[in-house]
Amino acid sequence: MQARDIMTTDVETLGPDDDVAAAFTAFGRHGFSGFPVVDETNRVVGVITESDLVDLFEPDDEPLWIPIGLPPFVDTLTYQVKPPWADLDLGVDLVRNADRPVRAVMSSAPVTVEPDADLDVVLALLASDDPNVNRVPVVEDDGTLVGLIARQDVIRAIRDARGDDHDVA
Repeated sequence: MQARDIMTTDVETLGPDDDVAAAFTAFGRHGFSGFPVVDETNRVVGVITESDLVDLFEPDDEPLWIPIGLPPFVDTLTYQVKPPWADLDLGVDLVRNADRPVRAVMSSAPVTVEPDADLDVVLALLASDDPNVNRVPVVEDDGTLVGLIARQDVIRAIRDARGDDHDVA
């Protein structure tokens, strides 16, 4: 089984010049935890994740954990706040960062695979010790995006290959 066999080809993306407000909107509208960032020629130049956006609100010297529901991108995440609360003004941080370009907060060296990559390569990437690799863009030799593989795509492919059709009750 190869990457092309399990990738999703209808991929939602963001552009490097899109602003952070557009990224917040994309996370709110789609049930994804990250998006490939592509240039005008559809070449992958980065990946932006929920974690990248959360980092905008984290004070440099204190970890920020937010126990409230901010925009939809943090619905299922649990955070804590270490004092000092006086330095924390999420509304101001949101306004201050809303017009920053995605390129300023994205990861600019994403892990990618080519369409003919073996399933074992994809599995190794998604099961690596890097907690930030939750999806792998599939790119042609020139970096052009042709698909995306998320963890659930791999799990679904393995299930289908085994012929398991058990319903979940």
